[in-house]
Amino acid sequence: MTSHDDVTNDPQPRDGDSVRVIFPIGMLGGGISEETVARGISLGADAIAVDGGSTDSGPHYLGAGIAKTSRGSLKSDLRTILVAGRRAGIPVVVTTCGTSGTDSGVEWVAGIAQEIADEEALTFTLAKIYSELTRESVLAALADGRIASLEPAGPLTAETVGRCEHIVGLMGHVPIAEALAAGADLVLTGRASDTASVAGIALERGIAAGPTWHAAKTVECGSQCTTDPLGGGVLVEIDDAGFSIHPLDDTSAATPMTVAAHMLYENADPFRLREPSGTLDTSAAVYTAVDERVTRVEGSVFEEAAQPTIKLEGAAIGGYETVSLVGIRDPHILAHMDAWLERFAGELARRVRTHLGLEEGQYDAELRAYGHNAVLGALEPDGEPPREAGVLFRSRAADQATATAIAKIANPLMLHLPLEGMTHLPSFAFATSPAEIDRGASYEFVLQHTIDVDDEGELFRAEYQEVAPRA
Repeated sequence: MTSHDDVTNDPQPRDGDSVRVIFPIGMLGGGISEETVARGISLGADAIAVDGGSTDSGPHYLGAGIAKTSRGSLKSDLRTILVAGRRAGIPVVVTTCGTSGTDSGVEWVAGIAQEIADEEALTFTLAKIYSELTRESVLAALADGRIASLEPAGPLTAETVGRCEHIVGLMGHVPIAEALAAGADLVLTGRASDTASVAGIALERGIAAGPTWHAAKTVECGSQCTTDPLGGGVLVEIDDAGFSIHPLDDTSAATPMTVAAHMLYENADPFRLREPSGTLDTSAAVYTAVDERVTRVEGSVFEEAAQPTIKLEGAAIGGYETVSLVGIRDPHILAHMDAWLERFAGELARRVRTHLGLEEGQYDAELRAYGHNAVLGALEPDGEPPREAGVLFRSRAADQATATAIAKIANPLMLHLPLEGMTHLPSFAFATSPAEIDRGASYEFVLQHTIDVDDEGELFRAEYQEVAPRA
């Protein structure tokens, strides 16, 4: 980070009500800069907010109830913002603790916070907000007709609910605002929308909903709304008329383009965003460059919903998996890769039927040829054959032994399968020995539904405690 002694784009003294929030990074544990957090505090930050997880990395973390982030990385980042927040006397909000927001994730991060309090001699009021739901509560709501499906999911069944290992509700701003109003210095939440932390901070202070929700959406990934997505975070200032984005790294800029573009991120509609309490509408928003590094946004509105809803997320075991990876450089195979993949699938199905007595609907098996069409599949544009491809085989069955048995049957095909008409056996290179890697339980998202609520906080539970260094 370069010196900012002569920079003139810092927030000006406040003429009216506003709130200034540091959002240092897209996900806790990704590496927060002490320097940029300190700069944000020097610029008058009222709070620090950061997300602790999401569904981006798939259903495993919710299904298994474990975190994606390493403990050491998370503790380092939490120490940075918690120590800075306590020294400045401003609250810190961490949402979706433990990657998926399970109750165990909240407790995990709370335990780390206690360790930091011990090591740094900190005292603070901790609010833990839990979002995990029991199967019984979801089944009761289903029986009451309060659950609706989101595309492309169909109607929810009791059987699907019963399969879930963990179910969480996606909280909005209300539980966070209530915790801050109660005097919490550190708020740790279960599953929450990416926008809930900033929205909770600003709405608790009475800032208008339109600018608040748009600002929260814009800064949800920290520096991703700037010209340097890996920069040192941002400070957002929100008032009743709009909001301004201030990068905390002098080498970065928040331009009208980078700020406006974030409404496209993980959002089907570039102008509208649904939250539990209503819908953000940015169609009339105006993005203005204050200078070369700061953008001001005005004109966003928020439409309150007649019926508040909470999105449900649930993960269930879909089977047990085994994978193998082989590298192919045979030019003839690479030139006819689709034909080779098709022959492989047919030969594998025949051998599994013969050796294990399983039909194709009783297990799953797939090949992904990285370097050929593993990502786009049939949408891949025609082009020159790759010089090499990595073929990932994945089998999934009702138990680990069967999945591994299928992978072992696939093994000789992955090593030597020729194309039809070839008069020699090609040789391919396995990445590991043994070639089969047992992955254990494979989870899948099975809830894509919403539940009607009378009060946005009714599904969530808050606990408060005074944290002090332990002797």
